[in-house]
Amino acid sequence: MKPIRWMAVLLFGLLLAAAQAPLTPKAALERLFTEQPLRAEWFTPVFLQQVSVAQVEAILAQLSAGLGRYQAVEPDGPNFRVNFERGVVPAQISLDAQGRIQGLFFRPPQPRGGLTSEQLLAEYRKLPGQVSVLILEGNQERFNLNADTVLAVGSTFKLAVLEALRQQIEAGQRKWSDTVPLRPEWKSLPSGTLQNLPDGTSLSLEQYATQMISISDNTATDALIATLGRAEVEKLSPRNRPFLTTREAFVLKNPQNQEWLLRYRANPAARAALLPQLANLPLPDASVFAGGPVAVDVEWFFSTRELCALMGKVQALPLMSLNPGLANPADWQRVAYKGGSEPGVLNLTTWLTARDGKQYCVSATWNNPQARLDENQFFLLYTSLLSTLK
Repeated sequence: MKPIRWMAVLLFGLLLAAAQAPLTPKAALERLFTEQPLRAEWFTPVFLQQVSVAQVEAILAQLSAGLGRYQAVEPDGPNFRVNFERGVVPAQISLDAQGRIQGLFFRPPQPRGGLTSEQLLAEYRKLPGQVSVLILEGNQERFNLNADTVLAVGSTFKLAVLEALRQQIEAGQRKWSDTVPLRPEWKSLPSGTLQNLPDGTSLSLEQYATQMISISDNTATDALIATLGRAEVEKLSPRNRPFLTTREAFVLKNPQNQEWLLRYRANPAARAALLPQLANLPLPDASVFAGGPVAVDVEWFFSTRELCALMGKVQALPLMSLNPGLANPADWQRVAYKGGSEPGVLNLTTWLTARDGKQYCVSATWNNPQARLDENQFFLLYTSLLSTLK
């Protein structure tokens, strides 16, 4: 009987050691896709202060809805690739000493296999609403689907603001190092963080521009429009007159300000005269944009051809490479990117310099005023476009 008792004790010890062994990052990532529901104890308290369990569940559900059935997690250098039926999602995860998730990041989905240009064209045409796509190699078109159609582009309009700034600096009117105190009337809704700074905080033009492009800071954008002059930005896009600040756009989209939105729509010629009166109206709560499209006619409108022209003028600025968007910087000599979105509106515009020196612009816009957009589907098509250029 003694040998059996010692064997039982040994087995119990092995099981206890296995139970106490910390979870590997790969196993923690696999568990997110294979065990439901998610549990709060899988995450550190600090992580949950930033992202709730419900938000993580929503992200995972969105991935599965757009990419099909989960298949497996495989290592990719120090990170991982999550394989689905119709795509692959690069992922980063970090754990604390107890095996709890303290960091989690999913990059936009990538295609499982290459699609031909004809197949991609067919897939874009299936999208509900309006779509415009352009690929330029130098000055030559490689892919064109409604490239001259003018659509809402969200925050990608900030390329025009940056170009107005670049022109004034090139002309000697301003310097990147010029400082401008942050004014309260410039403070807008996120994205961005400058709205949280104290009034009067001095920031350089370079700091404003860097925030505007790298994290699409709306307050930084409005500060630059006010500093450069609205009319100067309008010269780059006469169609967008008056050239709205993000705060003005948010105010017009606020359901509490419905009367002002109707007045804005009713008389395009008188829109500029309304703008000073919008300054005293309240911003909406961010939850207004958690559902479907909201007044997508209050936007900034460009064709993908116009966006590539703007991108070509600013792409060489160092700040344009801080956020590579959906492109993998390791695949290119240099990447410049700006995108924009709101419910019903999505644009991605990327300038790529290949290792052999060839330059490309890839711009894609999708509008559907009637419904939310399947961002993962659009991202997958866009990364498929990028893969055709490697």
